[in-house]
Amino acid sequence: MNQETEEPIIELHNITLIYPNGTRALNHVDLSVKKGEFVFLVGQTGSGKSSLMKLIYRENDPTMGLVYVEGKEISEMKRSQIPYLRRRIGVIFQDFRLLGHKTVFENVAYALQVTGASRYVIPRKVTKALTLVNLREKADRLPSQLSGGEQQRAAIARALINDPVILLADEPTGNLDPDSSWDIMQILSKVNARGTTVLVATHNQQMVDVMQKRVIVMQHGEIAQDVSRGMYFTTELHRENVVAGGLGL
Repeated sequence: MNQETEEPIIELHNITLIYPNGTRALNHVDLSVKKGEFVFLVGQTGSGKSSLMKLIYRENDPTMGLVYVEGKEISEMKRSQIPYLRRRIGVIFQDFRLLGHKTVFENVAYALQVTGASRYVIPRKVTKALTLVNLREKADRLPSQLSGGEQQRAAIARALINDPVILLADEPTGNLDPDSSWDIMQILSKVNARGTTVLVATHNQQMVDVMQKRVIVMQHGEIAQDVSRGMYFTTELHRENVVAGGLGL
């Protein structure tokens, strides 16, 4: 059962992000995400989707504006506090980022080991995470012995191992076939149904259209459209811009 509440868990207030090379990635962005929501971020490459996510887990700092996570302003957070913030936020990347010399079990366990978790707790939590992503039977495999979809499921298990309240997925199906992509989205839906807030940046039009979740359209570093239950193309303007840009999905 989804546990969405009116309480915001992520808030961005008047956020502008300008990279050192002068690129304006985000321009006066305001955003509020409620606890337990499932949100898609869509838009052309370079529209600001990944930059927005990086602000939430403090990989980047805003040039201007304030970022709140669980009611705490994180933009001025001390460096020593950032690891504790990131234990509350799971992150999934398009390129999996698994350690090739470690088994699936060891990859997932490593995310606990770096936090100083007890060696008695680790096996139980890793097994629980691998069961959630339907990968328990392949715990002893190396990443090279897995399909792309299985590698992404292992990466999801790793992101979930610390029981995060927020899960950020940046193009999680970008390198996968349609069946594997659907498996990943079903897992993310299951995670969301347990109460975790999920944000997914994607170009996968079919998945967005089928799932009918909140859709935020990014254009030129700004939020062009925000629909509570929308589809990938929420405005004709966005459709025309994508077609004019010659971008495939």
